Amino acid sequence: MAGDPGEELAKLRKGLADGVERNQLPLLRSATAIGLFAVGAAVAALALVAFGRSGQPVSQGGAPDAVPASFSPPPLSDVPPGPEGEAIKRGMAIFDDPGTHAAKFVGNSMACKNCHLDSGRRPDSSPMWAAWVAYPQYRKKNNAINTMEDRINGCFRYSMNAPNSQSGGPPPYGSDIYRDLEAYFRWLATGAPIAAKMKGGGYPTPPLSRAGFDPGRGAKIFEAKCTSCHGSDGQGARTPDGKIVYPPLWGPRSFNWGAGMARVDLAAGFIKANMPFDQPRTLSDQDAWDVAAFVDSHERPKDPRQTGSVAENAKANFAGQKSYYGQLVGGKILGTGVPGQR
Repeated sequence: MAGDPGEELAKLRKGLADGVERNQLPLLRSATAIGLFAVGAAVAALALVAFGRSGQPVSQGGAPDAVPASFSPPPLSDVPPGPEGEAIKRGMAIFDDPGTHAAKFVGNSMACKNCHLDSGRRPDSSPMWAAWVAYPQYRKKNNAINTMEDRINGCFRYSMNAPNSQSGGPPPYGSDIYRDLEAYFRWLATGAPIAAKMKGGGYPTPPLSRAGFDPGRGAKIFEAKCTSCHGSDGQGARTPDGKIVYPPLWGPRSFNWGAGMARVDLAAGFIKANMPFDQPRTLSDQDAWDVAAFVDSHERPKDPRQTGSVAENAKANFAGQKSYYGQLVGGKILGTGVPGQR
C-alpha cells in the first residue's frame, strides 16, 4: 500500500471538509446518535491493513495496533493466478463494494467491509478467515444448521437490506456471487485450523457494568467522537459523485432491524475494538456500550421477518436480546421501520 495511512486519512478528511455531501435526513433523536462501526467505503480501502506472515499487524498512522491474532491471512501478493485467483479478486471486490458489484441485491448504502474491517482481515472485527472455518454451524437466529452460503444470504437480507433492492431479495442460492465470496473467504483462511475457536474471530464483548447502557450518555460521546466521520445525523458521508466514504448508522440507508449490528451488545463489541477508526480501543467499556445504545435506539428499515405486529415479532425474534426493537424510545415504539433507500 503506497503512502503512510495516517497521512492518507488526514488527506481524506481534508477532502471531505472541502467537498463531501452529507446526507440530510431527519434525526430520530430518541436520546441518541452514535459514532459506530464502519469505516466506510473509501477509508477501509485505503486502510486495508495487510497482516503479514510475521503475525505483526501494521499500525495505522499512529493509531494503536490491532490486537495480534493467532492467525494472519495471506497478503494480496499471494493471490494465485488463473481462474481461482480471478474468483478471489471478484469476491474481494464484491465484499468491498457490493453496491457496485452486486448492485441488484443491495438495498442500502452499506458494504460488507463496513462491519468486517480491512476487507474482512482485521482481528476482533469478525474477520472472514475465522468465519470460514466455523461453518457449517447451528444458528439460533433461524434455528437451523447454516452453511456459509446461508450466512452470506442473511447478510444481504439484513445488513444490506436486500428486500429494498432491485431484485427484492438476496442473490438466489447457487449464484456466482456466493461462489466468488466463498473463494475469497477460503483463501483468507489459508492454513487456518478447521472448526477451531480462533483468537480475534468475531467481535469481543466488553464487560457491562451495573450502570447498564444509556443512549442519552451515548449521544454525548457520539457527538464528541463520531460526528467527524458519521455526521451529527448519523448518515455518514459521500463524495460529490455519490461514493460512500462513511456509512450511515441508522435511517433508510442503513442496515435493517434484523441485522446483527442492531443488537447493542454486538455493536458495543465492534465499537470498543475498532472505533473511532483512527483511534481504536480508546473508548472505555462503558462508553462503547453507551454509544452502541445511542446508535441502536434509532429507527431503521423494517425487519424482513416481521409479518404481524411489532410486538409479535419482538416476542418471536428479539426475546432476551439487548435490542431497542419494540421498545418505547422518545415516545415512539421502535421497529415499525422506515422505507429503505439506496
